[in-house]
Amino acid sequence: MKKATPPKTTLPAKEPKQYSFFEDVWSVVRTIPKGRVTSYGAIARYLGTGLSARMVGWALFSADRAKPKIPAHRVVNRNGMLSAKVHFNPPSLMQEKLEKEGVIVKDDIIQNFKERYWDPATELTL
Repeated sequence: MKKATPPKTTLPAKEPKQYSFFEDVWSVVRTIPKGRVTSYGAIARYLGTGLSARMVGWALFSADRAKPKIPAHRVVNRNGMLSAKVHFNPPSLMQEKLEKEGVIVKDDIIQNFKERYWDPATELTL
């Protein structure tokens, strides 16, 4: 009795690598200079998805696996508050990293926020 041979299959052609929204967010965050901060909404607007500030947060929440590293501590809410500090281990790490870069934080809020604010829409070009 002859053994049945499996049918030959062809592999699909490889698609060119497409960047995900998360990777786009990470690219923007990597360009934030030391000692400056931006907001989730500013990144979303820069990427053309102005209502996706929460998705920017999700991208940063998963940034610990990205290489090179993502300076997620430089992204705060629109009022300059360290709203994501609970995702750092320990929670004080976000503030510690900012203070190491010369940013003054008091009661979880960036002091001189307007002077420290970095807007990707004016600093970067698409």
